[in-house]
Amino acid sequence: MKIFIISRKKIYICFVILFIILIVSSIYVQGYSLVKQDSTVEDEFDNKVKELCNRREKVAYLTFDDGPTKNITPKVLDILKEENVKATFFVIGKSVENYPEIVKRAYEEGHYIANHGYSHNNENLYKSEESFVNEIRKTDEAIGKAIGIENYSSHIFRFPNGFMSPLYKSKKKNMAKVLTEMGYTYIDWNSLNNDSIKKYTKAQLTDNLKKSSKGKGTLVILMHDTKDVSNSSEALKESIEYLKSEGYTFENFYNIIEKLI
Repeated sequence: MKIFIISRKKIYICFVILFIILIVSSIYVQGYSLVKQDSTVEDEFDNKVKELCNRREKVAYLTFDDGPTKNITPKVLDILKEENVKATFFVIGKSVENYPEIVKRAYEEGHYIANHGYSHNNENLYKSEESFVNEIRKTDEAIGKAIGIENYSSHIFRFPNGFMSPLYKSKKKNMAKVLTEMGYTYIDWNSLNNDSIKKYTKAQLTDNLKKSSKGKGTLVILMHDTKDVSNSSEALKESIEYLKSEGYTFENFYNIIEKLI
């Protein structure tokens, strides 16, 4: 029988390596929580997000609002996986509570889970600053519970109907300041397929996207993973293929964070 003797130095080195692995793993599992802890990184993240729509690089950020939904979100995820594209989902808190397993799948497949408020009800959302903060926190809590991350913060919010919409404009300006105090930023879009406007066919949805993205560099594309009006999942594959043919690569907000930390 052979007896192996391990020196104290080797044991120490092993502990150091293990400690480094644990630290790196912690950063990954917590969804890049350094963005929240480091104000410099937080400010840089805010700047990078807000300047996206004005950049000339041909990068497409696919964003899906108002989910998750039982029938459409899984179809969207299937297509994204098939096309090897990572997207961002602006989720509604109460829907996350209904379908946590779908949110978990999206997160585990590398998609960014962002905040779209708890109720998607403007009267509730803008009733007061307290109500606004509560909607965001309740949504973050629902997301964190679904994906198994305590004290989750997505750091990105999308106003229902968008910040650019004239609805509740003065209240939105005030709430934008509240977001900054919370360590959040917000983003609208500069391209869309109009799936929430009226009922369109698959070909019409794709054509709408082509028109709205024409001549632009970086695209932040608005779609919905619902079928309340039109069903974007039916046109998603063709839309991705078109963007690829135009020379676009695809990123989500994790890519921004990775470049900052």
